[in-house]
Amino acid sequence: MNRRDFLRSSGAVLAGSALPLWPSLGLAAVGASTVLKPYDWSIAPPNDKRENYIKWMVENRGEDPKYLGLHWDRYVWMRDAAADMWGDTNKRAFLLTPREEFCLKQNLDHVYDIDFLDIGYGVTISGPGLVGRMTCTLDINKGDKVLEIGTGSGYQSAFLSNLTDQVWTIEIIQPLADRTRGIYDALIKRGYTELGAINTKRADGYYGWEDAAPFDKIIVTCGIDHIPPPLLQQLKTGGVMVAPIGPPGAQHVLKIVKNMGADGNIAVARSDIYSGRVIPFVPFTALAQNGQVKGTHDK
Repeated sequence: MNRRDFLRSSGAVLAGSALPLWPSLGLAAVGASTVLKPYDWSIAPPNDKRENYIKWMVENRGEDPKYLGLHWDRYVWMRDAAADMWGDTNKRAFLLTPREEFCLKQNLDHVYDIDFLDIGYGVTISGPGLVGRMTCTLDINKGDKVLEIGTGSGYQSAFLSNLTDQVWTIEIIQPLADRTRGIYDALIKRGYTELGAINTKRADGYYGWEDAAPFDKIIVTCGIDHIPPPLLQQLKTGGVMVAPIGPPGAQHVLKIVKNMGADGNIAVARSDIYSGRVIPFVPFTALAQNGQVKGTHDK
């Protein structure tokens, strides 16, 4: 049994790691949809019935009913069965974010499956349930400054851009960073203007984005055996970070809250958002002095 089959049979959710694909494989670039009505923070698609949601999204966002149906079905499962989706603003953001725009063409039939999907470069787009639970845990409000470590496909930041107008995201793999920036820019031209809130750069995410700090919320999408001190430093007092922490391949997704203790010192509270379940992530890789991705930040 290979590693992927083992992880599936054991019930683990593999996030960010998969069998690599050639970088030349094309993204979905669904492309047929152009947003028909300007983005407005006050709009929200219906979340009462499948047919109402699809009708509204076709009329307002111009998206394909085929993917809208899959989108709705996964939303209902996340909300009602898996406890991965809660809060009106999070529900709205999830329903407005077209996951199919961030996948490879050959994966479109599985775009809303709960499993991870290859995106090339040896990494993946995490399942919508995992993305949903991590994002909901952050409890993001409009105006919050949010930092994402590990841009990947771009889907997570797109989700965030429907929650706040201040998003920063870092990717260590240069061609992936370039490709994803191109996806954002193309979608903005098609009317997804909310994506204009996303600031991107290629860098080693371990060191955060000091020039833009401090941040209200931080989300880390790669595994490491400790909380990166620079990220904790760049998190505001009272801020929340969600990150997979633990030994390679055996991380626990932690909610990390930074507070000021009664003695004036920083106090960090940790809780496991999966109640002890192991969630394997790709390693938190590092940049060598020559700019090449080499090694990890595990101690």
